[in-house]
Amino acid sequence: MMNLSICLENVRTKTPLVHNITNYVTVNDCANILLACGASPIMSDDPEEVEEITSICGGLNINIGTLNGQTIESMFLAGGRANELGHPVLLDPVGAGASELRTDTALDLLEEVKFEAVRGNISEIITLAYGNGTTKGVDADEEDQLNASNRDSVIRFAREFAEEYETVVAITGATDVITDGRRVCLIQNGHPMMSRITGTGCMLSAMTTAFLAANPGQPFEAVCAAVCAMGLAGELAHKRLSPLEGNASYRNYIIDAIYHMSGAQLEEGARYELL
Repeated sequence: MMNLSICLENVRTKTPLVHNITNYVTVNDCANILLACGASPIMSDDPEEVEEITSICGGLNINIGTLNGQTIESMFLAGGRANELGHPVLLDPVGAGASELRTDTALDLLEEVKFEAVRGNISEIITLAYGNGTTKGVDADEEDQLNASNRDSVIRFAREFAEEYETVVAITGATDVITDGRRVCLIQNGHPMMSRITGTGCMLSAMTTAFLAANPGQPFEAVCAAVCAMGLAGELAHKRLSPLEGNASYRNYIIDAIYHMSGAQLEEGARYELL
C-alpha cells in the first residue's frame, strides 16, 4: 500500500511553486488546478527569462501542446537549468505523432533533458518509444488502449520505457498505468466525461509536477497520488452535475473537488492495484 494522503498533504504544506511552459489552450485551467491542490503556478515561456524563472521554482512542467519556435527554445533552456538545480521536470508530449514537429521536439527533449516523469496517453508514449505513431490530435487510438488481451504487453512496454529513460511513466486512459520500471500501479479512478473536457490531461500534468516537487525522492508515489486524485475528482465532480449542466460546469467541479479533497478522502476513494 502507498500513503497517498501524505503526498497530498505535502503539497498543501510545502506549497511548491511550479513553472509551466504549457499549452495556451488550457493555461488558465492548469494555473487553477495548481492553486486548488495547494501549489502556486507561474507561467513563463520567453527564452530571455525561463532559466531565471525556473531557478526560483520547485518543479518544471513542459507541455508541447501548442509549439512554436520560441517555446521550443524555452523548453530546452528551462529543462537544462532545472536539471542543473536538481528540480523535477515533467514532460507531457501532447499530440506526439500528429506532426513531425511535435514528434521530433518530444524526442529531442527526451534525449537532452532528464525527466522525473513523463505523462501521456498510450499513443503518445508509443510514439516516444518508437519514433512514430498514429496519434489523432491529442486523442489515443482505441486499438492502443489497455484491455484484457493486451494488459501484459502494455505493462511490459511501460516498464521498458521507464527503464530506458530512467523515469516514472504515467500512461493515462480508462485504466492508468504508472511505473518506474520496477513497480507498477494500475489505477481505475476517473469518469468517461473527463474526455469531454479540453485540458484534463494538461491539468493533471501540472498537478503531478507539484506532487513531484513536494515529495522529493518519491516520484513513483507522487505520480500515483496525483493520478488517483485527478481521477477521484472526476468522479466526485460528475456526481454534482444537474441535468442542465454540461462540460463547462464539469471542468469547474473537478477543480472544486481538488480544492476540497482531503488526504483521508483520497485514501478512501483511490482505486488502484500494485503489481
